[in-house]
This record gives sequence, C-alpha cells and structure tokens, in this order.
Amino acid sequence: MASDNASETLHKSLIFKHERRSPMAPKIFIDGEHGTTGLQIVSRLQNRTDIDLMSMPAEQRRDQGVRTKFLREADIAILCLPDDAARESVALAADAGTRFIDASTAHRTHPDWAFGFAELSEGQAARIAAAQFVSNPGCYSTGALALIAPLVAAGVLPADYPLTINGVSGYTGGGKQLIAQMEDASRDDAITAPYFAYALTLAHKHVPEIVARSGLARRPVFTPAVGRFAQGMLVNVPLHLDLMTGNPSMADVHAAFDAHYASGGAVDVVPLAESAGLARLDPEELKGTDRMKIYVCGTEGAGQVNLVASLDNLGKGASGAAVQNLDLMIAG
Repeated sequence: MASDNASETLHKSLIFKHERRSPMAPKIFIDGEHGTTGLQIVSRLQNRTDIDLMSMPAEQRRDQGVRTKFLREADIAILCLPDDAARESVALAADAGTRFIDASTAHRTHPDWAFGFAELSEGQAARIAAAQFVSNPGCYSTGALALIAPLVAAGVLPADYPLTINGVSGYTGGGKQLIAQMEDASRDDAITAPYFAYALTLAHKHVPEIVARSGLARRPVFTPAVGRFAQGMLVNVPLHLDLMTGNPSMADVHAAFDAHYASGGAVDVVPLAESAGLARLDPEELKGTDRMKIYVCGTEGAGQVNLVASLDNLGKGASGAAVQNLDLMIAG
C-alpha cells in the first residue's frame, strides 16, 4: 500500500509532466487517484508523453467545484471510486462530452455502457474504442468470463450448465482496509490466516456481470478466496464434458479457446502439451503484467476438464485493463 508521502511524490511528478506536454494531447483525469487502483493507473501513465495527465492537488480532492472542473475539462475520466461516487461523477460531466472509464461496479451491467474487456467477443474492442461510457470489469469476472464466454458463444457450453467458479486473489484486490489488515500485524483487526474464503452467502458483487456478459442463463456458484500474497490471481471453472454440447474432448475445448483468441489481444491460450506437464500453478506468475493466460487442464478421455485463468488482479484484472481500454478509446 502506498504511503501518503509516496502519493505526494507521484502527484508532484504528474504536475511536472503536465507542464511540459503538448496541448494537443488528450486530457486524462483519474478521479480517485489516491486509492489502490488509481495509484496503479498513475504508475502506468505518468511517464507517457502522448497524453496530458491532469492531477488534482491532494488538498483539493474533497472540493466539489475543483473536481467538477477537472471532470468537465477532461477528454477521458477514469473513475476509481465507490459506486455512488462514480455515478455522481458521470452526472457532473457527461453532458460536457467527457468520456468515462468506470472501474467501480456501478455500470458493469448497464446496457448503455460498453464492457471493457476487449477480448470478450468479436467487435468488442471496436465498441470500446467508439464509446463514451466504458465499464472496467471486475478482476474475478475478467478471469471467469475469459473461460466461460468463448464456450457459450461457440455452442460448446450450454447456457443452463450448473456452473461453479472458484478463485484465489492477492489481497490488494480488497482495497486499503484489507491491505492494512494483511500487512500490519499490530492492528486489532489484523488478519493472520495464510488464506481465507469469503462471499459465503454466494452474493459476490462480480456475479451479476458474469451472468450478464457471459450468455449464461443459470447463475453460477462462485467461491472466491484471498491468499497472503499481494498481487496475482487464479480463477478456475471445472466442467463435466458429458454435460456439454456434443460431449467434446479436452482438445475440442482447447480448440474453441484457440479460435476465440486467435485475433490477438492480451489473452494467451497455453498449449495443451504445456498444461499437461504442469504439477501446479502459481497465482503470482503474471504479477506485474497486464496479460492473462488460459489453461485447459485434465486427462484426455477422463470426461472432465479444469479451466484456469491466470492474471494479476491489479493488472489485467483492474488498472492494466483500464489503461488498455484508454488506449483503445484514444486510438478510436
């Protein structure tokens, strides 16, 4: 977790960069740049010379008038805020023509918002590039959708399949409070467990967007967990092949992923032979990157397959995805 001093250093750097950039560069404002996701986005953008990164001084961040001015002057605003605050920001500046990337849950199922996962379906990158409103997916839903949506679209996975999704994430995905609980053992609410499951009521906030964006007709059972590591994530979806359309083989399932992700992007499908040789998967393998890997695991002929998505929960699962969407919007 970044300290206040580290945050101030970032902001001083941003102000310096702002002074020497071209006035023709698109103006980008991060509303909520002091939070975990915001700081990660700042770190990705602060040295770029193709954008004008606007930074609101820390002492003015609660001034509604200043915030409104920044929002309305920005070409693209990236919202790293709680849901209600994100809705408020949109209301303050949408009529000014400001384009938005919302990292909150507020608009992920909204029909008027482009879903910010370019690899989700054919034409999705173009929709993001042309949109005024883009909702950044949740980290778990990014991994889950990468595994589910291609199979539903290909007709291999029935929409009413009784699906289960399991996952483990680094603790940074829980925000500042969880980070402090994990990193400061002197706190009264410090967490000492090496690993814990949560969302046991089966009402995790990412489930609605998984259903809405996957083509599923039946709500999946989703069990997330947090491990004592800062960044990284594994999401897995186990399937019985005889309950799938046409009783496909593992190779058929892998081929569906190969076909879906053949056009490129930030998702890599690991070859079957490579997956077969693995004894374990490390949730930190893509830490510090903005990419994702898809693994198709199991034993051919055994009638089951275990699909696994590996990503950085703050990379392709959050801040990295926001920057990927930003680049599409700038280029579009």
